Amino acid sequence: MSGLYINSTGNFLLGNKVIGFTVLTSAFVFMPIFLVHRWKGKNLKDYTLSKENLEKLRDLEQKK
Repeated sequence: MSGLYINSTGNFLLGNKVIGFTVLTSAFVFMPIFLVHRWKGKNLKDYTLSKENLEKLRDLEQKK
């Protein structure tokens, strides 16, 4: 919000810097925190394509 406000007042260089800093902060700080929070208690093996999971998928398709 503040970056857009600064842009609208005419100081485009500072406004773009504030917007860019906000995007980088959210990407490198808040996104990992969010991912750790959402993956807590889950097993990553359940979501990867390993030989075992591919065999399970093939078995499910053959049963249909």
